[in-house]
Amino acid sequence: MTDKPSVSVLGTGIMGAAMARNLCRAGLDVRVWNRTREKAEPLAAEGARVAGTPAEAVEGADVVLTMLYDGASVLDAMREAAPALRPGMVWAQCTTAGTDLVTDLAAVAREHGLVFYDAPVLGTRQPAEAGQLSVLAAGPQEGRETVRPVFDAVGAKTVWTGTDGAAGSASRLKLVANSWVLAATAAVGETLALSRALGVDPQGFFDLIEGGPLDMGYLRAKAALVLDGKLSPASFAVATAEKDARLIVQAGERGGVRLDVAAATAERFARAAAQGHADEDMAAAYFASFDERAE
Repeated sequence: MTDKPSVSVLGTGIMGAAMARNLCRAGLDVRVWNRTREKAEPLAAEGARVAGTPAEAVEGADVVLTMLYDGASVLDAMREAAPALRPGMVWAQCTTAGTDLVTDLAAVAREHGLVFYDAPVLGTRQPAEAGQLSVLAAGPQEGRETVRPVFDAVGAKTVWTGTDGAAGSASRLKLVANSWVLAATAAVGETLALSRALGVDPQGFFDLIEGGPLDMGYLRAKAALVLDGKLSPASFAVATAEKDARLIVQAGERGGVRLDVAAATAERFARAAAQGHADEDMAAAYFASFDERAE
């Protein structure tokens, strides 16, 4: 194997497609698969080979990178890929799958003799497209030279959390980080909704906190998406944010803690999705404050 491993990317949604493009631009040999093939086809123009099945995609690859909707989707794809998996192949599992399914995914890796890395990423569409994600990774030392060019191509930094991918330390850190991101997103929406209800110009609020400890770039960025009506294309979709919020609540329950904000945030995302915002940016949780879609 050369210092540029061949990579199979399973899942070419918002994040997976961006990651695949950066792998191509880094000069790696890339094959891609998506259950809806039309989402993978544009990557052919970047140099990727589009496969019709997961097994076709992983045939002969050095690294398999999974970036699908959830852990169950990953399990399905890897089971379909099973005939072409070979011992020693590296598997970088980047989907936010939560803590419970990491054990099941690692079991699949052991069954096929794969070198397993629990490797969720932190970031949304823009950093993914720029190759500026943060990769949170746990896995053995002996496979890191193979997977390092992959992580370097998609991320600005790799944070190693342990040497045992099956332990799920990277996935646990990802849920902690996402708990903050999703809570902040919900707070932005409620702040804007209250401003509207009270007849307050949101700019007055931004001016009030400007330069102080309450000011944050994330607040201004998400608020701008709502105020400017630029919720599509999504950086991170409402439906996916709801899924992640529920994973956070479940993880808290298993750890014996009650996460009231995360639970309420999950319900806000669910209401926004039911109003027709499922595929819009998660800032569209703003609309959950109203009985009907606000214009």
